Amino acid sequence: MDPNHYRFRAVWPVAAPPSRVYAALERLDAYPAWWPQVRGFARTGEDSGLLHIRAALPYRLSVALHARRRDPSAGILEVGMSGDLDGWARWRVRAADGGSVALFVQDVEVERRLLRMLAVPARPLFVANHRLMMRGGLHGLRNLLERGLDEE
Repeated sequence: MDPNHYRFRAVWPVAAPPSRVYAALERLDAYPAWWPQVRGFARTGEDSGLLHIRAALPYRLSVALHARRRDPSAGILEVGMSGDLDGWARWRVRAADGGSVALFVQDVEVERRLLRMLAVPARPLFVANHRLMMRGGLHGLRNLLERGLDEE
């Protein structure tokens, strides 16, 4: 197994209809307002942008995103990624238990030189860092939707 390859999966149960969850996840430019580990997003084109993230560990990742699939009827949002991470990420939002479940899957290769050199000894820390980031995102999204801040 390549120590620089990661495949992440997260399941976010949310007490809001799929259409609202999808709409919130589709608005990447709003992520910094509700997802603490997303430090910035700048649009570079109609379907592209530059995302800056930092979780608990003292490094920041910059990732260029470009839309690969946007299908509201299927609840799917998918982006290609390049920069410090190369690969893709996908959300699939569906109805569940009176609310929604947002399934996140990400398949990436780390490209940043320092992180590649630390891949073997620091892998458990990188995985835990990602888990913390996703936990922060789930709490932020729930708060956004519960307070109706997505509808302003």
